[in-house]
Amino acid sequence: MFDSDRWNEIWNTISRNKLRSALTMFGVSWGIFMLMVMLGMGKALERGVQKGFDGWATNSMFLWTQSTSMPYAGFKRGRRFNFNNSDIEAIKANIPKADIVAPRLQLGGWQGANNVTYEGRTGAFNIYGDVPEIIQIQAVEMPRGRFINSKDNHENRKVCVVGPEVVKVLFEGDDPVGHFIKIQGVYFQVIGEYKPKASGDMGENKDANIHIPFLTFQKAFNSMDEVHWFSITGKPGVEVSEIDKEAKALMAKRHKVDPNDVLAFGSWNMQETFGMMNMLFVAIAFISWLVGTLTLVAGVIGISNIMLVNVKERTKEIGIRRSIGASPANIRTQIILEAVSLTFFAGVLGMMAGTLVLEGVVLLDIQSDFFSPPGANITVAAVALLILIVCGLFAGLVPAQRALQIKAVDALRTDK
Repeated sequence: MFDSDRWNEIWNTISRNKLRSALTMFGVSWGIFMLMVMLGMGKALERGVQKGFDGWATNSMFLWTQSTSMPYAGFKRGRRFNFNNSDIEAIKANIPKADIVAPRLQLGGWQGANNVTYEGRTGAFNIYGDVPEIIQIQAVEMPRGRFINSKDNHENRKVCVVGPEVVKVLFEGDDPVGHFIKIQGVYFQVIGEYKPKASGDMGENKDANIHIPFLTFQKAFNSMDEVHWFSITGKPGVEVSEIDKEAKALMAKRHKVDPNDVLAFGSWNMQETFGMMNMLFVAIAFISWLVGTLTLVAGVIGISNIMLVNVKERTKEIGIRRSIGASPANIRTQIILEAVSLTFFAGVLGMMAGTLVLEGVVLLDIQSDFFSPPGANITVAAVALLILIVCGLFAGLVPAQRALQIKAVDALRTDK
């Protein structure tokens, strides 16, 4: 198999008709190129999206109130209502499937930025009222100081934890811990700086958030006992959709809302979101493999057809080989090696082109919350190349069998 004369002959056969060989190899090269690029880009998108939700509890949900769409118990449709502190214990007591129940408040409503000042510097940031358990649902890192604790909350301490953007704007990157900032005329002492693990939060800049104790928020900003929304996680093995259904039914009963009013409450099921994302990326990977594989198959069929043409053109040559004692195994091996060589070289070129494209995208340094730098998957490339070699082997079987059917006497009579 490693006879230099044989490989020289293979090279001469391939290079005899350069254009035909090049066009045949292009089909295979394009297939493995498409496979590598599509899988690389799909994986980059998957990593980017996962990074955007890194730190989120995958078994969590969020529940908030909206306007009623049905009249009920003497109330007209279109009524606005809010959760309250008593709902916290009601959920914990009546929904045993729930694990963490974290009430939340936001100054100015959803994405309502507020002016915050420090020694003449001003910035607009999101202000949240939170309980300590919130970081078990939305994990953060604490490069400086600490996060809110239970004592801060129950003693109504005027303390806060700030994000990187707040530190950059108000403190110009200096250590903020121990300093006081003013939020709507109320002073809060910074006890820590957090760094979000997730790169995005449904369109919100998580770096620009300020967290203060939940009960302190209610007292400082006259929120009475209002709760704007709940962040809830399920216990291990529990479907979050079950908690969603039970929580809405419980809140409807407590706030005199028609049990069939589906518009009275809004919710977001993180478990379902993660499930749909995983299915999406599985589908993307499947389509990438399907398209790449079908393109490869088309290229391999092209190689098989070209080898059939080669066998036909070399009928007289094969007849001479048979007449001077070439064995059927020798003829078969020659034809198969030519097919495998075409397939292998085409595959290597496709791999190189795919790698160059993926590395080029990395050099572009695309900044996006939902796209990570792609990279060539060497394992996938090696598997694809191995499959190509096997396909090249099969691609050469039919032409090899056709060559064996040529009789030496008939071959010598042909003009080809």
